[in-house]
Amino acid sequence: MSGTTKMTADEVTALISGALTRSRTSEANAKSVASALLAAELAGQNGHGLRRVAAYSAQARAGKVDGFAKPRSETLRPGAIAIDAGNGFAYPAMDLALEWLPGAAKAQGIAIAGIRRSHHCGVAGVTVESLAQRGVAALMVANAPAAMAPWGGRRPLFGTDPVAFAAPLGKRDPVVVDISLSKVARGKIMAAAQKGEPIPEGWALDPDGNPTTDAKTAMEGTMVPLGDAKGTALALMVELLCAGLTGANYAWQATSFFDDKGDPPGTGQAIIAIDPDAFGSGGMERMALMAEMVEGAEGARLPGRRRQQIRADYLTNGIPVDSDLAASIRAIGA
Repeated sequence: MSGTTKMTADEVTALISGALTRSRTSEANAKSVASALLAAELAGQNGHGLRRVAAYSAQARAGKVDGFAKPRSETLRPGAIAIDAGNGFAYPAMDLALEWLPGAAKAQGIAIAGIRRSHHCGVAGVTVESLAQRGVAALMVANAPAAMAPWGGRRPLFGTDPVAFAAPLGKRDPVVVDISLSKVARGKIMAAAQKGEPIPEGWALDPDGNPTTDAKTAMEGTMVPLGDAKGTALALMVELLCAGLTGANYAWQATSFFDDKGDPPGTGQAIIAIDPDAFGSGGMERMALMAEMVEGAEGARLPGRRRQQIRADYLTNGIPVDSDLAASIRAIGA
């Protein structure tokens, strides 16, 4: 069994950046990707962190993702910006959105960024939390290659499609809601497949539509939606917002995030930012009141607090990293 080592944030960043720059990726893009994958590790979401480096690097070497792409933006309306990720990594394109959205939202009351020709967006909660830390509420939806069928159907048409929301609470850490519309994020199944571990029954179906606990078989099959028919209805909503609205590929048109075969995935993201004072002053205080009520309920926990506690612990005591995984990343392109 592989051991675990503790690494600092700078060490994790260097580990990721090194693998990517050795894999036909510019230093600027590698830095953006490394920052996002580090944030995933700090949120306790390692299925979106270091375990993505091998696939990202292979795709950059194969040209499935353009490691040298420079995202371009066009402000189409005072409150709408279109961003073309250029079939590169999603993170540099999302960086552009994060730069533009707070000011536009505070000027207009609300603003939206639509990203097309994009890629895997990592932990959506990280993106909306960053906006909340800049003083705006934020909602993000994103799609991924098809992994869920419409309720009652067999053909996968929807991705696991995250929905994330964050609200600023003044000097306190934001509320952060981050859910996948499958029962679990597909990254958890990927991580189990990499480690040769089984998954709980009820997470996924095999290619014939039967429940499976084999992670590798699950990767070839479909995901079980969160909330059954309600989950697939929400997935349809996400697809329409982040692909139908932006011009990105729908899930069923996108190639896999997990291998280096085929054309670029060309997926999309839509990020909405809202000024807390859009309807008059005191909006942030009213949101803080609701958060306090949740925290004051016996046995309850405010969404986002667990990941914020993990981040604080890891930044103080080091990030636990699978030693074999770290070694395999160091070997990429070496």
